Amino acid sequence: MQNITAAGIGIRFLFALLLVLCSFNPSGYSYFHWLVDTISEPTPWLALAGITLIIGWVVYIRASIRSLGPVGLSLSAILVAVILWLLIDLGAISIDSPSLLTWVIEVFISGILCLGMSWSHIRRQMSGQADVDDI
Repeated sequence: MQNITAAGIGIRFLFALLLVLCSFNPSGYSYFHWLVDTISEPTPWLALAGITLIIGWVVYIRASIRSLGPVGLSLSAILVAVILWLLIDLGAISIDSPSLLTWVIEVFISGILCLGMSWSHIRRQMSGQADVDDI
């Protein structure tokens, strides 16, 4: 078993961010927008991209549920909600700018997915205990 590095966590975060932003983002260039614009005449490319995104989401969500568990995921979501509340309260983010708020939320979602993908490795390094799946 290899130890996790900052680069490993960074790569997990980048792939999570890519997954989230390819699925939906406020710029108008995402799978969601592509699907809405071409739903009347679907193409194999649209189907291929959709299946690829679904596979990515299943991998990340399944790993997050297995490593963090429902309680860990709930606490992560609550922490993100409170951080967003704090940023709004401090005036760093405005509710009047839904596009900016969406971008920030998407970065936080990517962070939670990255944490879910990395948590088993981090816990093993901190405590020395391995998950049953590792053995």
